[in-house]
Amino acid sequence: MMRFEHTAWLWGLVLVPVLILVFYGLKRWKKKALKALGDEPTLRHVMPEVSAARAGWKFVLFLGVYIALVLGLANPQVGTVIEEGKRNGADLMILLDVSNSMMAGDLAPSRLENAKRAISQMIDKLHNDRIGIIIFAGEAYVQLPVTTDYSAAKLFLNNINTSIVPTQGTAIGAAINMAMKSFDLVNGGSKAIILMTDGENHEDDAVSAAKNAYSKDVTIHVIGLGSPEGAPVPIFQQGNPVGFMKDEKNQTVVSKLSEDMCKEIAGAGRGVYVRASNANSGMDIVLDQVNKMQKKTYDSKNFKDYEDRFQLCLAAALVLLLLEFFISTRKKVRLRAFNLFD
Repeated sequence: MMRFEHTAWLWGLVLVPVLILVFYGLKRWKKKALKALGDEPTLRHVMPEVSAARAGWKFVLFLGVYIALVLGLANPQVGTVIEEGKRNGADLMILLDVSNSMMAGDLAPSRLENAKRAISQMIDKLHNDRIGIIIFAGEAYVQLPVTTDYSAAKLFLNNINTSIVPTQGTAIGAAINMAMKSFDLVNGGSKAIILMTDGENHEDDAVSAAKNAYSKDVTIHVIGLGSPEGAPVPIFQQGNPVGFMKDEKNQTVVSKLSEDMCKEIAGAGRGVYVRASNANSGMDIVLDQVNKMQKKTYDSKNFKDYEDRFQLCLAAALVLLLLEFFISTRKKVRLRAFNLFD
């Protein structure tokens, strides 16, 4: 499969027929002007070094250079289908808490970075399962729809931070409901939600949302991030820590893992609850549960990334330009010596 990255440059090819018409117009004008000076045999003897054929070849090469440059600017790209067929896998939706409390340092370097690292390691272990990512704080947003493109999943994962959601809070229920809307519930198959949160300050009925999800055959596994003892929540300016969050009494805010809430959500969703630590994220336990699920068969088609081919066009333009440069409009004196007809 081939495409052009910058199709607007292809409008430059419209000039090709214009240049051809201009060339032939000039050629006819020169021919009429020479006829006014005398007949053609006489002019050949008067101007023996002039070659009309060479001028034509130089124009053809110039035209080739122009076309190659236009195509190079448009940047032709090539992509190849590498696989098409059916796969067996589960649909997984990661719900990642990005509230400010996820920046607490009781999990090094922070709860959020620890969760992102665990998700990245999980993606490396997936084969045919499809994965999606929803981020939430006071509101929930689909960061990545369900896909088998693991490279895209990692790319989106790297860009996640606490400032990506403008409204603060912990709307777990809204995130679960959004995940349910993202799943294809009509065709059946195994589906699971992996919730990664500290569970603190939740603002809606997450337990009811989990029960509703399980009633539609979607299991919810929960990974608790943080510690019951908690840790202060840092404040950042331009990426650098400048202190810790304070409450109304000017006391340092300590964010604690709401383990009871996490367990309640996992119980309502008939999944497992694991508390993450610096030594173990708990993702392996969740993946074991996912691998026990009945896999769904779905159609899959994967393409290689498009690769640039503008270099070939520029190389062709350079070769044609060199040929045009070395072809003279005049006949060589040495070659005239081999004229057998004079």
